Amino acid sequence: MRVISGSARGVSLKTPDGALTRPTTDRVKEALFSVIQFDLPAARILDLFGGTGQLGIEALSRGAKHAIFVDHQEKACALIKENLRRTHLQDQASVIRSDYLAYLKRCRERFDIIFLDPPYAEVFLENSLNCIAQIDILRSGGIIVTERPLGKELPFELPGFTRSKDYKYGKILITLYRKEKNEGN
Repeated sequence: MRVISGSARGVSLKTPDGALTRPTTDRVKEALFSVIQFDLPAARILDLFGGTGQLGIEALSRGAKHAIFVDHQEKACALIKENLRRTHLQDQASVIRSDYLAYLKRCRERFDIIFLDPPYAEVFLENSLNCIAQIDILRSGGIIVTERPLGKELPFELPGFTRSKDYKYGKILITLYRKEKNEGN
């Protein structure tokens, strides 16, 4: 696993031993970032299920301003910090050890892009989407990026958001929800 483009292009990212995380493949990551490339410059990122940190790190490498990585596992947080050091992006990031819902419920920051790539077999994705739709942490026009396995359904309607088409890559689906733009936001 490596950073595909930007300031940290080609840097190898450390991956965990065992099956604690399921890193996004380079093919899926490249396709995803081609879809959101114009939203990245100066963006504030939330990588809610940090894992290795690869999605937030790729965003930082491509021009995002700051990223917050959240993971409930101590080993994952240590791995994210190591990968940030490897890419020299640690000054643009914060790593927080927390349960995803606990973090969302106390979050007072606002983001331009939120990455949701949780463990597939759980209801974390659905719970995250519902919680984000109820709280005001995404800026007007901001994007929620979801990754899920083929066959796992997501709501077609999310209050205040417009859903994109599904982007299919093998057995993986990427879906974006864009927050509707408000005049004063």
